[in-house]
Amino acid sequence: MGRGIHAARKVKKRREKFRWASPDYVRRAFKYSKKRDPLEGSHMSRAIVLEKVGIEAKQPNSGIRKCVRVQLIKNGKQVTSFCPGDGAIKFIDEHDEVLIEGIGGSKGRSYGDLAGVRYKVIAVNDISLRELVKGRKEKILR
Repeated sequence: MGRGIHAARKVKKRREKFRWASPDYVRRAFKYSKKRDPLEGSHMSRAIVLEKVGIEAKQPNSGIRKCVRVQLIKNGKQVTSFCPGDGAIKFIDEHDEVLIEGIGGSKGRSYGDLAGVRYKVIAVNDISLRELVKGRKEKILR
């Protein structure tokens, strides 16, 4: 391949062509993450709790992780969200409005020993879940 003084166009075109061999570039170029994402590119989203579910941890850990099945208000999609904190599930009831965000796994995927769970609950009825768990605030009944 030419490396001379006028070879820049050839090198640039070649680089543009071979970018498409990288799955990461293809995913970014076609904006797959935004199209597939239930939150539609936003950081957080409001949702209504449908049911409480217990999810078994993956090997080698054991235990039942407390999660909730929620339906997003903006588009009606259903996702499973983790409830972080000791006894946090007690503060969440069915038909509550919760605020969810990504759980922090790589490439928007699940995190740790939680299979298939990509989101976590951060607020219940506009009150921080962390404040509820620590006992600093009380949940407002609607």
